[in-house]
Amino acid sequence: MNILIINGPNLNLTGKRNVAQYGTRSMEQIVLALQADHPSCRFTYFQSNHEGCLIDKLQEAGTKDEETDMYPYDAVVINPGGLCHTSVSLHDTVEWLHEYGRTVVEVHLSHIGEREPFRRHSLLSEVCTNTFYGLDAYEKAVGYIESAGLCR
Repeated sequence: MNILIINGPNLNLTGKRNVAQYGTRSMEQIVLALQADHPSCRFTYFQSNHEGCLIDKLQEAGTKDEETDMYPYDAVVINPGGLCHTSVSLHDTVEWLHEYGRTVVEVHLSHIGEREPFRRHSLLSEVCTNTFYGLDAYEKAVGYIESAGLCR
């Protein structure tokens, strides 16, 4: 099973920025833990502070290889960071993936519903397969993908 983990703005600072809110683990540590806990999965990690780069990567995830007629990833785990509150373009791209039956699970290290009013709504949640919150959100998302049999 191939899983793309895609992170948005400022998530390259995970483990360094506001550790009381986002935890002390770096994304490298999170991905290494996922690999250790899920040896049957292959993880590809992508992070960008640029919305267009995230959209390009999501479109790549939703495009079949012409030679094999297969998608490059079985599922996507996305933490869009602050773009979840503002990006109609990311919403539309995830909606496109959803329309073609692709599994996209949204994660957030913090509980956005308990944060400042402007952070309480995600534009992506309504078009994602599921959403998980908390410092173990990535683990919950991968466990959900595996247990629900949401891959090819």
